[in-house]
Amino acid sequence: MSEQRVPTGPEGGRGPRPATIHEVARLAGVSHQTVSRFLRNDPSMRPETTRRVSQAVATLDYRPNRAARSMRTRRSHRIAVILPDSTGFAPTRMLRGAAAAAHEAGYLLDVVGLEGDAAARAARVETLLQPENVDAILSLTPLPEGTSPALPTVVDGEYDDNMRARGVLADATPAAELIRHLAGLGHRRFAHVAGSATWASARNRRAVYEATVAELGLESRAVVEGDWSVRSGWDAGREVIAGSGATAVFAANDRVAFGVVRGLQSVGVDVPGEVSVFGWDDDEMGRYLDPPLTTVRVDRERQGREAVGRLLALLRGESQAEPPPATALNEVVLRGSTGPAPAGRIRGVSAAVTPDK
Repeated sequence: MSEQRVPTGPEGGRGPRPATIHEVARLAGVSHQTVSRFLRNDPSMRPETTRRVSQAVATLDYRPNRAARSMRTRRSHRIAVILPDSTGFAPTRMLRGAAAAAHEAGYLLDVVGLEGDAAARAARVETLLQPENVDAILSLTPLPEGTSPALPTVVDGEYDDNMRARGVLADATPAAELIRHLAGLGHRRFAHVAGSATWASARNRRAVYEATVAELGLESRAVVEGDWSVRSGWDAGREVIAGSGATAVFAANDRVAFGVVRGLQSVGVDVPGEVSVFGWDDDEMGRYLDPPLTTVRVDRERQGREAVGRLLALLRGESQAEPPPATALNEVVLRGSTGPAPAGRIRGVSAAVTPDK
């Protein structure tokens, strides 16, 4: 039976000393150059070799010496993620996915907010773009005009200065899918509680709601201006929707939907028995609401991972994959807050309504 030697500190000192790349190579039965290729995620390595090196790295708990590696490769092994001006909101799930992909490739993320006027922001970006600071840039906001990155750069997410989503993040097409689903369950009278109109995502969700209702020959009983808050949903549910005759409500996000559900329940409206409600974002709280909330799940972690993947491809001189389309990031999640349209009398309607056949 073979015996595995664990590296120890100098002269038998306390605690194990860090393993070296040569010890990983010996254990895996490969050269240290092969281990280096493994650490660079070289796609040309054979699966069996990759498996052996990976097992040796795990067995020895090998951690690459980043400082020595930087001196040798003239790289910092750091990626800067640029956010707009600092706010109380950050795309946490997207950053989590980006960080995971970066760490797996041996890079660290530095998250940087752009602050100040246009000149100050441009100066900050120019400082970041110096090769001695970072190896690459992942920007979640358009770079200042006149910026000419000398480093590999990917702009993804496209948030504005207040972290309001634009571009693919603002896509609202899943709302149409949910409206069609509810129309198929007999719903004909809808309402929408919007988000703040300063957000492209809020404007897009409202536009998709109005276009889909018109396309399907449905009736919009109310569009309520909201502000993304639970309170705006609560007020809309109690003061507008409960007496509107609407049997289905599209809330601009899950927080608004929480408020709508609780507001309706507070005046005796059953959800989903009398009114179905759906939101957007798949906030964890929605799974524990009574009833659990139907929503649109957006895979921000995948978006972050794939953005870093495209950046790493640039670093390796490879061609980039196309960003995932919005349809690949969004998923409708049906839960208990939506159901068939009520067959009997609807609040706010003077006569009994039977769903169209």
